[in-house]
Amino acid sequence: MDLFDVVATIVKVALVVGILISTVPVLTWVERRGSAFIQLRLGPNRVGPLGLLQPLADGIKFLFKEDVIPPHVYKLFYVAAPAVSFIAAVLAFAVIPFGSAFVVDGRTVPLVILDVDVGVLFLLAASGMGVFGIILAGWSSNNKYSMLGGLRSSAQMISYELSLGLAIVSVLIYAGTLRPVEIVQQQIGGTWNVFPLFIGFLILLVSAFAETNRLPFDLPEAETELVAGYHTEYSSMKFSMFFMAEYINMITGSALVTTLFLGGYALPFQRLVFEGWLGLEGNLLAVLELLSFTAKVGFFLWLFVWVRWTLPRFRFDQLMRLGWKVLIPLALVHVVWASLLVMWGVPA
Repeated sequence: MDLFDVVATIVKVALVVGILISTVPVLTWVERRGSAFIQLRLGPNRVGPLGLLQPLADGIKFLFKEDVIPPHVYKLFYVAAPAVSFIAAVLAFAVIPFGSAFVVDGRTVPLVILDVDVGVLFLLAASGMGVFGIILAGWSSNNKYSMLGGLRSSAQMISYELSLGLAIVSVLIYAGTLRPVEIVQQQIGGTWNVFPLFIGFLILLVSAFAETNRLPFDLPEAETELVAGYHTEYSSMKFSMFFMAEYINMITGSALVTTLFLGGYALPFQRLVFEGWLGLEGNLLAVLELLSFTAKVGFFLWLFVWVRWTLPRFRFDQLMRLGWKVLIPLALVHVVWASLLVMWGVPA
């Protein structure tokens, strides 16, 4: 790796992390305005036009809010827990390709931070680390509500990690590779995986809701039962880091579903229309791919908001029953289906 590659990697990391963090305030505005639209009320509309500056006001509030550390907590783990959740959420995005490549000064810069042969395994490992932050927060808070939230989160994530993993395994069997970049390239040259593997798409989508602790799967922080769950004892920027981790996990989950099933950054009929008839290539094509990826991820982010303010929260026993008795058996059958597609020679 020469100096150009090092600089390009640093720039990509800075841009991706900056975009992820700056997208969180936008999502909070979308969430609040979206919920108001669904519930026939106004939402934030005082700070700036259409309330667009409300996230900025919230950020300033978090920065200047008193950082209270209760005397009964286990301080080291209490302080470390938000950082663990936040870092795990950011790391998981490193292997997601968000475009093919830019050409800079005659050199090709792939639009992915980390292109490794075991990219999907890296993503699963990084996202799986996020539960440790929640468990640490619940235990170190030395609070019964927080502890119950941490236990619920560990049970929920372990349960739905299995169905999520099996849904991903079906894609890996069908594609024959663990590299997200190759999975996207196969879909550009063939059919998006959502068509032959539609059941796996639904399983992964439902599991992503559970993995991000979003309604109707927000049992770890159910305010009607646990006050705020695992982050009950947190305030100021520590609470904000949990908040940001949840939204970044939403972005990563949306990007994962897009990459594995909806062609990633691929444009509809890209080889036939955009590269064939229109003859697009180089940086112009890469820009269109970026826009395509952003639009797909944006759709799923809106779906997260839509579902949150539409469906009621499950009971915990219903949550476990759905995971263990419905999704996992269905995911196992779907793995067999993907294997049969490969055996029958259905092209990826």
